[in-house]
Amino acid sequence: MGRVHRPESEAAAITPDPDVPRPAILTSLGLSASDEERVGDYRDAALTHVADLWPVAGVAMLAAPLALIVAALVSGAHGLAATMALVGFPAVIAALGVFVLLRFVVAQQLAPHQRTLLLAAVVATGALSLFALSAVAGAFTDPGFRVAASVALFGTIIVTAVVIQPVAAATIAFAAALAFATLVQHGLSWASGIAVILAALLTYGVIGRSRAGLAELAEQEEAAGAELLASRLVTEFESHGSGWFWQTDRGGRLTYLSDKVAREVAGFGIKAKGEALTRVFRVDTALAETERTLTFHLSSRTSFSDYSVRPAPEEAPERWWSISGRPLLDQFGRFQGFIGSGSDLTEKRRAEAEITRLALFDSLTGLANRQRMRLSLEQMLSPQQRTQGSNTLFLLDLDRFKAVNDTLGHQVGDELLKQVAGRLQKTVGDAGMVGRLGGDEFKVIVPREGNRERLATLADAIIAALSRPYYIDGATISIGCSIGIAIAPEHGDDPEALVRNADLALYAAKGDGRGVHRFYRDELLEGAQYRRQLEDDLRQALKQNQLHLAYQAVVSTKDERIVGYEALLRWSHPTRGFVSPAEFIPVAEECGMIEAIGEWVMRTACSEAATWPDHVRVAVNVSPIQFANPALPSLVTSALATSGLPPRRLELEITEGVFLNEDASSERMFAALKRIGVRLALDDFGTGYSSLGYLKKAPFDKIKIDQSFVRGAINESNRNAAIIKAIVTLADTLGMETTAEGVEQQDEIALIRELGCSHIQGYVYGKPAPSAAVHDQLAQPDGKAIAVGFKTSRAQRHKVLRAARATMAGETAEVRIRDVSTGGVLIDGVDLPPESIGYEMTIELIDGQFVPATIRWIDDGRAGLQFAYPLDIDQLIQSTQRRAA
Repeated sequence: MGRVHRPESEAAAITPDPDVPRPAILTSLGLSASDEERVGDYRDAALTHVADLWPVAGVAMLAAPLALIVAALVSGAHGLAATMALVGFPAVIAALGVFVLLRFVVAQQLAPHQRTLLLAAVVATGALSLFALSAVAGAFTDPGFRVAASVALFGTIIVTAVVIQPVAAATIAFAAALAFATLVQHGLSWASGIAVILAALLTYGVIGRSRAGLAELAEQEEAAGAELLASRLVTEFESHGSGWFWQTDRGGRLTYLSDKVAREVAGFGIKAKGEALTRVFRVDTALAETERTLTFHLSSRTSFSDYSVRPAPEEAPERWWSISGRPLLDQFGRFQGFIGSGSDLTEKRRAEAEITRLALFDSLTGLANRQRMRLSLEQMLSPQQRTQGSNTLFLLDLDRFKAVNDTLGHQVGDELLKQVAGRLQKTVGDAGMVGRLGGDEFKVIVPREGNRERLATLADAIIAALSRPYYIDGATISIGCSIGIAIAPEHGDDPEALVRNADLALYAAKGDGRGVHRFYRDELLEGAQYRRQLEDDLRQALKQNQLHLAYQAVVSTKDERIVGYEALLRWSHPTRGFVSPAEFIPVAEECGMIEAIGEWVMRTACSEAATWPDHVRVAVNVSPIQFANPALPSLVTSALATSGLPPRRLELEITEGVFLNEDASSERMFAALKRIGVRLALDDFGTGYSSLGYLKKAPFDKIKIDQSFVRGAINESNRNAAIIKAIVTLADTLGMETTAEGVEQQDEIALIRELGCSHIQGYVYGKPAPSAAVHDQLAQPDGKAIAVGFKTSRAQRHKVLRAARATMAGETAEVRIRDVSTGGVLIDGVDLPPESIGYEMTIELIDGQFVPATIRWIDDGRAGLQFAYPLDIDQLIQSTQRRAA
């Protein structure tokens, strides 16, 4: 497209706003961190420029002191030479220090603002040394030597100042050092006053120049981005849209016409470029909304809009466009011609018809779309329809659909959605209206039906139909379906409430293992409100310092010495008391707070561990969300640098969940973390990702054996000990350490040592302790850990007789609690097969709070459950007392 002139009003739009605040001084000088990539590139370029020219200044800064020392030795002033060597030594170090700072790879790993600060400090040191040399050089008895020394030192100062001028902070530091040295040497005098004034003026000028540079950089980037975006949008619009553009000169002759329209009118025998606009198009008098013609507007230089036109030749075939135009002025307000746009009226009419269709139907599946389903739901719940009985809403979500898209492609995914829509319509039939909300979400409206048994039968039929295998392009695909059900008016008498409650029921269905249906119940809303309140409280907890770290010792099985601690996050709520991490960590992951909390944990753990003995490490958990963030290495580096903790003393614990989306970025992240020098540990080994292939590539230093294998390993009746032995053998083969988690009984220590584990972690060596208690533990003789766990006994159990709800595999049942301890509970009134041992279930011990547990034994209608985490017995007893009251 030819160059389009901007009118003065448009040109003014890209002028920087004078009200926009200027960059802060530290930012303009490059002394503060910046998340803007362009600023980082700008600072890197300045440092690179100095690095390229520094050999000149560095040689001068090295040569000047050496030349003066040689001159003093030649003149026989050995004492003066020694003084010069002492005074000039910082200049020599500065010359080499700048080279190391700007050229060495290790130094280049620092952030640009950190390197800038160091550069400023180094050159300031060099300036002080050079100034001091100039004062010492005055002791030369030979006038020629004095003059030569002054020239050499003054020249070195000038060369250095010229070389470092791209870095504003270094220039100011250099000048300030010289002014300070003048003030020290001459006191309050004319010379020192002039030096200070000149340094202040230079500082003012450099800051102004730096601010202007950043502002110009931002303006250039904005202008370039705007121009590139405009070009891309025009090209995209012309290539794929129904619209097009045109432009004329002052005489009304076309200087530009979109290629697709130019080719079309060329077929009518019209060469558009250079031809008068009125000889290419004419107003359609039948459709014109005004009596004024194109000629009138072109001659009067007035704007026009949405004029229906057709090809000017009478013999041209039927063809219709709509065009708009306005006069184009230059920056001095002089008329330059017309500029405008057009669109195909025929395509527009087709598009309008298509929009009408899309307003009510999904384009992919042909089902009713979100808009039509909303209207139908509103009609169904209107006051006029409420007298006809209950109405029901199904919300459906396909299970494992994302994996189909990721592995087989979106085309297969679209075809799968079409087949799902067909099965869904066939299964529902005349019982209800089926619609697609978008993605893999569907909705079914079942009017005049509120019987739960019939609704459950329909839901099960839908799940069964959608779960049967699909055959697409030679591939066999298996997915599932989860359904949330809400009945009106029982679960809401308006669309918003009904949709919300059906969505909560769908959330519960997914949480119960997927592939099931769940009806809405009031507890779900209470749970959602509880999670939302927990989220709000968690945001305040981070601001109000309610979070703290507790440290659990990691003990060597070889000599029983404490070799490290795992940092465990704890939350002391002002009204709720202790909130379990099992409750608030998932909430933090869902609401996006996990990265902010993770950064706080990283920095706090490094800071506190820096006060421990040099041989004691600290382990910090890294969630899969944190691991996927490319900024994680920078965060780790910053935390280590701020705290002063050596990288070898930091161990990052990573769960197997990071391998679910294993790709090249995971390998790059592992490589980046290992370059920092930190240790990597694979946490909860054996409980998540089933493949062991990643152990060949992931550079782990340690494998942490999950406590589910450790607990009960001492009993010969299970195979946990054999599993632990196999894991240890695997780790030894790969050169990795092993840590057995969850060791609670003293008689398990010998077993773990016998199985070959290198480290132990668990309550057997005490509960997680605050930072202050860590120093007391490490102060024990030889740093050895003291076993405090039960020798062979189990935790104290409390007799409790009360009813509770337990859920397993999507089924909920009432059970009776007989006794409970911090680690487990005895229940009866259950009818579980022996094969259920080892399965997970949840039990409602405290009103509204379900605790995950594992079935450890079953005997004659009774079962023993082991909690996933220690339980607050006092809280349970208080809840039981409130129930009894």
